[in-house]
Amino acid sequence: MRVELKNIHKHFGAVHANNDVTLTVEGGSIHGLLGENGAGKSTLMKVLSGYIHADGGEISLDGKKLKRFNSPADALRHGVGMLHQDPLDFPPMTLLDNFILGCDASLLQPRARAEKEFRELCQQFNFDLDTNAFVSDLTVGERQQLEIIRLLWLGARTLILDEPTTGISAPQKIKLFATLRQLAADGKSVIFVSHKLEDVEDLCHRVTVLRRGQMAGEAKSPFVTERLVQMMFGQQLNIGKRPNVELGAPVIEFDHLTLKDDRLTVPDISLSVRMGEVLALAGLEGSGQQLFLQACAGLLPPSAGQLRLNGIDLTRKPYENFLRAGIAYMPADRMKEGLVPGLSIEEHIVLAKRGKKDALIDWTRTRQTATAQITDFNIKGIPTTRVEALSGGNQQRTLLALLPPDLKLLALEHPTRGLDIESTLYIWGKLLERRKQGAAIIFASADLDEVLQYSDRILVFFGGRVIETVRSSETSVEQLGYLIGGKKQ
Repeated sequence: MRVELKNIHKHFGAVHANNDVTLTVEGGSIHGLLGENGAGKSTLMKVLSGYIHADGGEISLDGKKLKRFNSPADALRHGVGMLHQDPLDFPPMTLLDNFILGCDASLLQPRARAEKEFRELCQQFNFDLDTNAFVSDLTVGERQQLEIIRLLWLGARTLILDEPTTGISAPQKIKLFATLRQLAADGKSVIFVSHKLEDVEDLCHRVTVLRRGQMAGEAKSPFVTERLVQMMFGQQLNIGKRPNVELGAPVIEFDHLTLKDDRLTVPDISLSVRMGEVLALAGLEGSGQQLFLQACAGLLPPSAGQLRLNGIDLTRKPYENFLRAGIAYMPADRMKEGLVPGLSIEEHIVLAKRGKKDALIDWTRTRQTATAQITDFNIKGIPTTRVEALSGGNQQRTLLALLPPDLKLLALEHPTRGLDIESTLYIWGKLLERRKQGAAIIFASADLDEVLQYSDRILVFFGGRVIETVRSSETSVEQLGYLIGGKKQ
């Protein structure tokens, strides 16, 4: 299928999200759609897949002009399906039930035929999926596999994938890329939406770059990284080196700490983290990093051992004690755990205020504070902007803006997941300012380059245990990869 988008316009109030965008995707190719957070990539693909309607422009499939699709089901009937960044499935239901959804309007679903064809598609792409398993038990990568075969079964000839490598492991990414290459070889059109240069350069035949809702340029493989960066941001970005900071006294100390939840036990952690130190947590998802961060923030009481902050025993103390002691936690899921959907930036300023609360809210002063924070943290919004309307990068900047000024320890879970290069550099610039002020930073990340670039030491988790502590300056991505896999060279 050859896909053409011509002169697409889309407004959200005063925001011109897509401004006269024209794009052509050839059949049998993987076409990258590249741009920073908020560039208009997802909006454009939601127009193509029928989730929203454009204000102007037209769509053509194999030369046949269409004004628009009335719904995602309408787009799928024409052969266009979209895999969203968060797969649109039903976790309490089985894989087969999810697979059948949307196949037709009949009350009698073709379960036997569907199960047979489900298994055939899994075999074709080497997916190990059980029709009787529940979606809630799948990894993000396996949920993507389920959605891919479902869309193909429903007739998709063009597949759109929106930021598909966010939140999946390295082996899952390898399998995903192999699947997309196989689809293109079979004649399908694949549109790969991303802000990650390395993914686009590795996978795509051609790329279109959006910047601030407009076409910034196109390129074909092999790509020149500097040119793509210039098109994305209008300038070259200076990565720079992490400045050295003289470390101070221990901030937080763990003495034979054991952590437990319903699935995992992480035993016998003993270490201390000093003022100005950055400690990274590396390992496969679910190996214990999240439990460790939650324990640092007072959200998970240890089942054994002792935790001290600046020499004060906080073991199994209430969460409020950790807040008063100067500890803050930034979760990976910004909208479910970090921010409150439906509330504005200025309303979050009110909620985040620590100490004695006033009986009445001074909205004039709150708005002034919100305006100052928006400027200081370069947030693309206004005080009354609801947080769910912000891009991922701007949501993360908002979380940073809500942190109190006198932190002793900052615990972060995937601080730059889903962010473009510019946002990542900005976020880490702000975090390293805290480090210069004496705060200790503990962060978990699946990005090994990020782990090595910004940390002093790395705590490696495997199967619920800390198997190694290494200095970042004395290891490499390859060595770290072996450790994460449970192997010591």
